[in-house]
Amino acid sequence: MEYRNIAIIAHVDHGKTTLVDGLLKQTLKLGHGEEIAERAMDSNDLEKERGITILAKNTAVEYNGVKINIVDTPGHADFGGEVERVLGMVDGALVLVDAAEGPMPQTRFVLRKAIELGLKPIVVINKIDRQDARPEEVVNLTFDLMAELGANDDQLDFPILYAIAREGKAFKDLSSPQDDMHELFEMVLEQIPAPKVDLEAPFQMLVTNLDYSEYLGRIVLGRVQRGTVKKGEFVQLMHKDGTMTKTRVVQPFTHMGLRRIEVDQVGAGDIVALAGIEDAQIGETVADLADPEALPIITVDEPTVSMIFQPNTSPFAGKEGKYVTSRHINDRLKREVMTNVSLKVEEIRPDEFKVSGRGELHLSILLETMRREGYEVQVGAPQVIIREIDGEKHEPIEHLVIDVPEHHASTVIGVLGARKGQMVNMEPQGTRTRVEFKIPSRALFGFRTQFLSMTQGEGIMSHIFDGYAPWAGDLKTRQNGSLVSMEDGVAFAYSIWKLQDRGSFFIDAGQDVYVGMIVGENAREQDMNVNVCKNKKLTNVRSSGADEALTLIPPKRMSLEDALEYISDDELVELTPQSIRLRKKILNPSFRK
Repeated sequence: MEYRNIAIIAHVDHGKTTLVDGLLKQTLKLGHGEEIAERAMDSNDLEKERGITILAKNTAVEYNGVKINIVDTPGHADFGGEVERVLGMVDGALVLVDAAEGPMPQTRFVLRKAIELGLKPIVVINKIDRQDARPEEVVNLTFDLMAELGANDDQLDFPILYAIAREGKAFKDLSSPQDDMHELFEMVLEQIPAPKVDLEAPFQMLVTNLDYSEYLGRIVLGRVQRGTVKKGEFVQLMHKDGTMTKTRVVQPFTHMGLRRIEVDQVGAGDIVALAGIEDAQIGETVADLADPEALPIITVDEPTVSMIFQPNTSPFAGKEGKYVTSRHINDRLKREVMTNVSLKVEEIRPDEFKVSGRGELHLSILLETMRREGYEVQVGAPQVIIREIDGEKHEPIEHLVIDVPEHHASTVIGVLGARKGQMVNMEPQGTRTRVEFKIPSRALFGFRTQFLSMTQGEGIMSHIFDGYAPWAGDLKTRQNGSLVSMEDGVAFAYSIWKLQDRGSFFIDAGQDVYVGMIVGENAREQDMNVNVCKNKKLTNVRSSGADEALTLIPPKRMSLEDALEYISDDELVELTPQSIRLRKKILNPSFRK
């Protein structure tokens, strides 16, 4: 069978997963008979809730007798590790660009990786039905970006398609729109090179992803580089340290639509799954038993942000979670590292783990997943990973792009300047302004919430790791102190009402609190100890105005990301399956002075 292997790459929200829906719907109408849900590739709950892709996944469609393997990749830079490893499986890429927004930071990141690997790009200008669409201009911007990233002449001579992925349409010519995607399929067959296939050579495959099945155990995924392998055949698993393990392929699978199909044999050029190869890690090679030869190991960019994970030690520990000890947390983190290649875990002490990842979102998705599985953990504030280069301290720098209404631009530029940001480009776009900055990664902790309130929710920001630069000096990102409970008990409406003018609260009346728990944000810079467990003393004297109703301002609800952005170095976030609480590291107020 003939194959084509392509990845779909783009900035977050430019429509990758929706495009895959369109491709699946059209080919499956041709006879595979499967129902396709909206954003079918976003399979886990967090992906569905947030509308983002977190894990790279593959599917396959058949068109004119050619099997097209499609890999859907995440758009967030925090999941760049997913993107880097899957690009090695494909020969070409559909580069999706929003017809109004144009190329954004993450487009640059993924494109750079694709160009370095010599992949053939097809540019798809999506969402051309938007009122503010500017397809011609966006094509020019994409060309400029590719030239800047060092694309060769063949890559720069890219074909262009225009699409409305949501309606399942893609076509070559703006003046003659089509109702389906057949022109996209034709272009993939015509432009993307078929993999070079040698079925007679000894079997060889690089493990680029792992899955797990209750019945079959570990499943390894990857593209077969050469040769074939049959069900029940023995193979060598070549580890990163050079050792080898003899193992057996229990069941090979190939993909079609959203299903894995059991087959007796798989061969070169296809993206397949093999069950039965236990102990395999991402980046290792499955090779022929008689003539094993290792493929180059996948390299992934280093993490830039770390957090300390610990078992929960608050007075409420163990009340809501199932897994509460350091052993549980250690086992869970070890499992995560197997599949999450850009994550690193170091055990500092038996009950303290330093977990490093690509960014706040990368680590918060891990925490949210653990919390839903029944774990209780407490984590410290995110810290950037500092390197020493030529005896000097260097820190990670981000390339930040903000898109704001014109009248908010000067305020935002002022705030970013105070956070050590350097403006590198500014261009007006109608009633909005787009500004680009180089800014230390740590300056962006806690900035998103402030940015949204400054721009009244109309600003768009996205950023991507841009390398290391000399330490920019001390930064003060948080202006306000915390309101900290000084009593154990239940919070009373009367106490909260009395303290409302001191700051904003994170808790409701009737909620349990403990000494050292953060109950709100102070209006001033210092922390303030408050008693929210004091009720009104009743007297037997009644006057007409004595018992007027207490009007409480609704509390500020903290999401996990908000909580991680809010805490300072002497504070922790306590996570349980039911609650997110903020607390001081040292609970006793007299020891904190």
